[in-house]
Amino acid sequence: MSRALRILVAVVAVLGGAMSLSAAENVSLTRGTAITDPDLLRKLDQNDTLTISRLLWPERNANVPLTTDLLFASLPQLKDIPPAIDAEFDRYVAQQKAAWPTETVGVGEGFDVQLFDRANLKSANARFVLAGIVNRMDRAYVSEESCGEIRLIYRLARFDAGSNGTRTATRLPMTFNLVIKARDARQTDTNGKPVSCAELARRWLDDGDWQGLIGSSVQPSDAMLDRIETNIQISIAPKSARHDFRSDYLLKVFKYNAATKTFEESTLENQIDRNRIRADNDLRRDFRDWLLAPDHLRAFDRGTVLIPEKFLARAALVPTPAGLDASALQPEFGMMQGESKGDPVFTDSDVISALKQAAARGNMQNIRSVAGFQRRLNDVTCAGCHQTRGIGGFHFPGVDWLADTPSNSTIVPASPHFVGDQLRRRDILTAFAAGKRPDFSRGFASRPQTRGSRELAGSEYQDGWGAHCSLPDAGSETGDRSFTSWSCAKGLACQAAAASRRIGMCFIKTR
Repeated sequence: MSRALRILVAVVAVLGGAMSLSAAENVSLTRGTAITDPDLLRKLDQNDTLTISRLLWPERNANVPLTTDLLFASLPQLKDIPPAIDAEFDRYVAQQKAAWPTETVGVGEGFDVQLFDRANLKSANARFVLAGIVNRMDRAYVSEESCGEIRLIYRLARFDAGSNGTRTATRLPMTFNLVIKARDARQTDTNGKPVSCAELARRWLDDGDWQGLIGSSVQPSDAMLDRIETNIQISIAPKSARHDFRSDYLLKVFKYNAATKTFEESTLENQIDRNRIRADNDLRRDFRDWLLAPDHLRAFDRGTVLIPEKFLARAALVPTPAGLDASALQPEFGMMQGESKGDPVFTDSDVISALKQAAARGNMQNIRSVAGFQRRLNDVTCAGCHQTRGIGGFHFPGVDWLADTPSNSTIVPASPHFVGDQLRRRDILTAFAAGKRPDFSRGFASRPQTRGSRELAGSEYQDGWGAHCSLPDAGSETGDRSFTSWSCAKGLACQAAAASRRIGMCFIKTR
């Protein structure tokens, strides 16, 4: 059996198991779009069905997962990942020492800046455990041939010897996402016909036909591998007399090269290389002209833009927490007029003129002002999305099924940002299943797009407590045109968050 087929068989096992849950699961927000049940994930991980080593090394005879000291050494596909991460750590430490020469940097609580311990990536006591499976057919606009992608999300965990011969498990701040194509274009069903995106979507949504997720033919073993995404909390800096609490995250992407059979360091999708663009006059002009072209700006507005690689970075450092106001913590800072010294990439007049030209071709869904353009410039990047309403920097940490007691574990699988987006994703699956052309557009990361659905109304995911909302402009009773629909549920009021003039938070009304 090929690796691709093994992956699909494993996914079927998860989905089949999901049907043993209560009927309420059928109407849950993640039905058809994500697998988050901790018992199912534990079963698939512990029987070696969906471990990284089994998926990338199906011929392996052992039925136990590989610890990190063996994983990267045994799987040649992963050999480029550790040195690439090491190089980013070295650059990060050098930058920290240059920026804060009086602060100490190292592993452990005795340092001002406490680094992630890379020894856990070469340890006989640490391994990656399955944290969730996410259906991203809503990303089929990237490659229609593959019908989008499936993400198998793993969390690094350390297993230490405890009392009475027991072992305690501690989850560590690193995720490892193995991204595969939702289908191989050559995949066929039991009748020998190609499996369409519509059929694949129906199989994800149809409670009674989970076994139909696999076809009868055996596909090339590498056909469905796409990339690996890593996310590491590279450091934390406790609050001190010199600065507030801060944690930095390192994001990396490694694309699969079928010719060399390795995952190679790559650019991050839409992660604009702010510093390089600002420092190069030609690159600054090219990026401005490309993004403000009407067709590209309309895709940018809908969240489906794919920025060319020449403008992108090969790594992202994401500081958190980052406020709602423009600051150097945000990925686009310095590209808009008035944000910092030097010539901006985009002036207000550039953006206003481009918006008029793009709007002449049809309604703009999200960007109706300079502020809306600025917000999209942040949240279209990996770093900007990462900073939006996350849980500890991760949008999908997964429920901690390793914990012995629920009081010391994560009991929700994902951030409000993730959960609030599931209706849009299911809407796309439903359109696929009906043979219709899906609407792949998405709203701002701060405000889930519900497409008229009332399922999120009043909840924390849409307009309830803690949701982002629109503040009136100074001297006016109306807000910025890009955000005027961002209201609060009954009984809540929109109040300013920090110094923000446009976006606030929904809080209980006070007298």
